[in-house]
Amino acid sequence: MEKALTLYELNNLVRGTLETVLSDEYWLQAELSEVRVAYNGHCYMEFVEKDADGRQLVAKARGMIWSNVFRSLNPFFERETGRRLSAGLKVLVRVKVSFHELYGYSLTVTGIDPTYTIGDIERRRREILQQLADEGILNDNKSLPLPVMMNRIAVISSATAAGYGDFCDQLYHNDYKLRFVTRLFPAVMQGENVEASVLSALDAVLSERDRWDAVVIIRGGGAVSDLAGFDTYLLAAGCAQFPLPVITGIGHERDDTVLDLVAHTRVKTPTAAAAFLVSHQLDAATHVEDLGLRMVNGARLHMQGEMERIRQAAMRLPTVFTFIKTSGEHRLSLLSGRLRHAADRVLAGRRYKLAMAGDRFFSRVPAMLDRERFRLKLLEQRCEAVDPRKLLKRGYSMTFCNGHLVRDAARLKPGDEIMTYVAEGSVCSVVKDTKHEKENNDL
Repeated sequence: MEKALTLYELNNLVRGTLETVLSDEYWLQAELSEVRVAYNGHCYMEFVEKDADGRQLVAKARGMIWSNVFRSLNPFFERETGRRLSAGLKVLVRVKVSFHELYGYSLTVTGIDPTYTIGDIERRRREILQQLADEGILNDNKSLPLPVMMNRIAVISSATAAGYGDFCDQLYHNDYKLRFVTRLFPAVMQGENVEASVLSALDAVLSERDRWDAVVIIRGGGAVSDLAGFDTYLLAAGCAQFPLPVITGIGHERDDTVLDLVAHTRVKTPTAAAAFLVSHQLDAATHVEDLGLRMVNGARLHMQGEMERIRQAAMRLPTVFTFIKTSGEHRLSLLSGRLRHAADRVLAGRRYKLAMAGDRFFSRVPAMLDRERFRLKLLEQRCEAVDPRKLLKRGYSMTFCNGHLVRDAARLKPGDEIMTYVAEGSVCSVVKDTKHEKENNDL
């Protein structure tokens, strides 16, 4: 039976074999999935490779950079790429394959090519911009008109950032005494949480969009490597489609981030953002002042023109008045003559009608008198026919009680004095008893 190896002996054999077979250094293309700098200055990382779809891992290996190498390699990489070694970056590194009996397989980094990372970063930025263009939103925010009066500003920044303080100082203490209203919507401005934090702040601004004229995203000075969070698709899409103009001033001059490229206006620093707002307000105020001066001058010219018209009219007024007076007097004379002729015609017609009526009246008077005499005759005959004295002569009598003609015996009572008139005199009687018409009929 062949002698068994211990684990250490096997790992030592593997180490010797690898060092013999893979003794050279190799250039490696990989993506960093983890980067960690230890307290002793060594940098530990993990290299991965994904499939063509970028979803599944097909290879993975541990790597490290010794502190003496990392002290020179890291500043060089940051200076050339503007990025720190961090998860998500694709790198081209020179590595030496090593194997340790206790720690296993690893890759020791001895060099790095920053141009490869720059190319990958630029490629990803171009892909993001192309995707925004394909979706038709790349220039949406740029196409928004700036409000004429832009003095209500929502500020997205870190509350402790020096750039935020510089921005407020520049804005509120401007030389022109222009007034602004600002409110800070706090956000993380560096590191892995930039995207989520800034998007959350934008959502907060959106919830009260009617209170603001524009959004300013500012970040003070710092390492260029901290700008990776502003090169993401979600943040760029959120800003591109934001309904208010977005102004960026995130403190770098050499490169534009994707966020800068989709924002309405990009300035270099927070103070430059404040200066831009002051300049815009000054232009608006100057424009309003110019309009006011134009209105005043226009009104003055209009008043001068009207005064000249009044003066000309005043000069023409006596002549016009004389003309109007003469014309009025002439018209009045004509109307007076017409009125006299019309009155004469009316009076002549009335006199003629009156004469005709008089003739008809006097011709009808005799006939009318004859008719009235005949009517009087008839009335006289009727009066004579109903004369009480004729009735009394026929044998009738008339009885009165208390001056009232008695027509109903029931209205008399025993003891009443009654006066009865006959054709030749009158009789005074005292009532002893009365009988009604019904009783008389019974008799």
